[in-house]
Amino acid sequence: MGVQILLGVPTIFVLSMREFDKHIFYMKEALKLASEALSSREVPVGAIVVYDNEIIGKGHNMKESSNDPTAHAEIIAIQAASRHLGRSDLSRASIYVTVEPCPMCAGAILLSRISNLFYGTLNPTLGSIDTNIKISQIPNIGSYPVVIGGVLADECQSILENFFSDLRRGG
Repeated sequence: MGVQILLGVPTIFVLSMREFDKHIFYMKEALKLASEALSSREVPVGAIVVYDNEIIGKGHNMKESSNDPTAHAEIIAIQAASRHLGRSDLSRASIYVTVEPCPMCAGAILLSRISNLFYGTLNPTLGSIDTNIKISQIPNIGSYPVVIGGVLADECQSILENFFSDLRRGG
């Protein structure tokens, strides 16, 4: 059993073990990308886009290494997925991201028409799905992704906490 946020309203749902395992597998792939970001001394966030059970886009934060404030994991993964499909409409695709998306990334998810968003841990500073701004409350969008938060939340939170702890210690 899990909690789904649909149009800002928590809803209880039941996943088959196969579906559950699939979501765990994909979030672990996003966590591997977050580890790559960590190795590059970037904020450790990873994202993948899945379409028809195939990973078609991958990204991790590259903001510092590219000197590009828009080089967030979600943006990079969405761009790769769009190139893979040859279109900007990512309907029927799912995105898995280790941290709740910021306003820019939430906007990109909406504009790409991604159908499902799975994220790991909340983003208390800039979260724009369930924490601060709630994209599901923006009127006249047309379609919102189904959102499931808390997938491997402890692992996703841990990699962030370790990064910021090391940063505070001067590491």
